[in-house]
Amino acid sequence: MPRFMDIHHKVDGLTADAVMHAHEADLKTQNKYGVEYLKYWFDEGSGKVFCLIDAPNAEAAAKVHREAHGLEADEIVEVREG
Repeated sequence: MPRFMDIHHKVDGLTADAVMHAHEADLKTQNKYGVEYLKYWFDEGSGKVFCLIDAPNAEAAAKVHREAHGLEADEIVEVREG
């Protein structure tokens, strides 16, 4: 299955707690779309968030965020581990 990194360039009011709850919402929604949200990273100072996702395609990954909490990524890039 393809692996993706999504990037949220600026989430206003970003906190560790808010990111944790958004990730939990993703986990509750992901099976509906055949997606697995694996990990996330964030920087409260800049508002940036990065999510690592296994998904059949980028649109399926985006649908999970859209339905779970509405915070859509600015970019979704297919990545491979090197």
